[in-house]
Amino acid sequence: MGKRPNFLVIVADDMGFSDIGAFGGEISTPNLDALALKGLRLTNFHSAPACAPTRAMLLTGTDAHIAGLGTHVEVLHPTQRGKPGYEGYLNDRVATLPQLLRDAGYLTLMSGKWHLGDTLETCPHARGFERSFALLPGAANHYASSPKAGTGFPKQDTLYTEDDRFVDLPEDFYSSDGFTTKLLQYLGERKDDRPFFAYLAFSAPHWPLQAPDDLIAKYKGRYDKGPEALREERLERLKALGLCAKDIKAHPIVAKNKPWDEMNDEERARSARAMEVYAAMVERLDWNVGRVVEYLKATGELDNTLVLFMSDNGAEGALIEAVPVFGPYLMDFIDKYYDNSLDNIGRPNSYVWYGPRWAQAATAPSRLYKTYTSEGGIRVVAFAHWPELLPSPAIGNAFSTVMDVMPTLLDLAGATHPAPDYKGRKVVEPMGRSLLPWLEGKAPEVHPKDAVTGWEFFGRRGIRKGDWKAIWIPAPEGTGDWQLYDVATDPGETDDRAQAEPARLAELLTLWDDYVEKAGIVMFAIPT
Repeated sequence: MGKRPNFLVIVADDMGFSDIGAFGGEISTPNLDALALKGLRLTNFHSAPACAPTRAMLLTGTDAHIAGLGTHVEVLHPTQRGKPGYEGYLNDRVATLPQLLRDAGYLTLMSGKWHLGDTLETCPHARGFERSFALLPGAANHYASSPKAGTGFPKQDTLYTEDDRFVDLPEDFYSSDGFTTKLLQYLGERKDDRPFFAYLAFSAPHWPLQAPDDLIAKYKGRYDKGPEALREERLERLKALGLCAKDIKAHPIVAKNKPWDEMNDEERARSARAMEVYAAMVERLDWNVGRVVEYLKATGELDNTLVLFMSDNGAEGALIEAVPVFGPYLMDFIDKYYDNSLDNIGRPNSYVWYGPRWAQAATAPSRLYKTYTSEGGIRVVAFAHWPELLPSPAIGNAFSTVMDVMPTLLDLAGATHPAPDYKGRKVVEPMGRSLLPWLEGKAPEVHPKDAVTGWEFFGRRGIRKGDWKAIWIPAPEGTGDWQLYDVATDPGETDDRAQAEPARLAELLTLWDDYVEKAGIVMFAIPT
């Protein structure tokens, strides 16, 4: 291996597993496809069930409950307040990836969604990024021209930071364009030859679904057959691409809203329009990735840059209007300040989401979607591109997690984690493992067969050892009992083995108790 590589980590927000072309999607994503099809597509890469915990795990290499993001700060329960791991920001028990890479001589740059602290003391600048432009909370309008001033919506000048100060947005701001432009600015302003770690964290395609009119128009009519038909199309392409088994059994759709054949014409038109806007958001994200790739090609740096792309969780399938913590307030607010008429959906003054059926078109064959500990919530689209290490196109099915990113990049940078001490404070060791031995063909797997990984979010639970996984999801989306699956042969989690394998389930439940204690989990089930 030659000189130390640059790192470009790109995170999409709530993107589905099969949204991009290289993973079976019909959306136009030529730039992502070019990278993925020349690199390594990861078909067994896992996140947390939701965005903030995943981002915490990415930047610390350890469980989100340890790093300070045990749940979303927006729904923190009174029983969790003040407890270690529920600070709502990256706490002092962790050293961050940008801090350690900066110490190792890297230029550290970020542009995009943060969701790991909403004050100047907890913003990206305070956690190791030399330059940063960040959306601090978990979601916002994608356009600066969306309703804001005088509406009761959080003031724009408390949402975004650049380095160590809050900033306003230019009037022509659109999130994917603006984040990319700022990262390109930082890359262009470099004054030395340090390798870089660039973190491009899109807030698309997270709701509200908003995109340029011309791109929305490209998809008019594409989704008029509905989400169930799209699900079948994508499953067939996944099989044809070798990204899932030909005989795979997909999990049945679980949804409270109407199926397509029970909707009236107006309901179908509105639902299809939401999916058209979603597709346009993904295409615009792809276009912006292409801007960065073209810059790296022009500067001769692409071949020495490890590009890692991933989504932060499974597709977002919630009916937000039905979630008590959002519903009443949010719907009144939308009705007062936004225009969700059919032809206006997708514009800056609209505010919609696409719901569980479209989400499960994107997570299939897996079960459910974001916030769930089933595979649909945590098995995410991911690929790596770097010709020096990954010279030939490949598909990798080894189990790995977002916690493995930090150890991998430190390994490639020739740096080590300082645990148990970092600059006068105690810090935890990463729980992830470097992918490098597996990538170099020196190890058959990333994790040993007896490795244990746990997940918890909103009281939903999951524990995995090797290929066996136990999950607990309350009714109505789950059974309210622990279920057991062999995810190697049943990635759709359709054949519950709990009754047939009681000893194996008992072992996993003991491991679950160990995980709860080790991670300091304070259980709380959000109402649904």
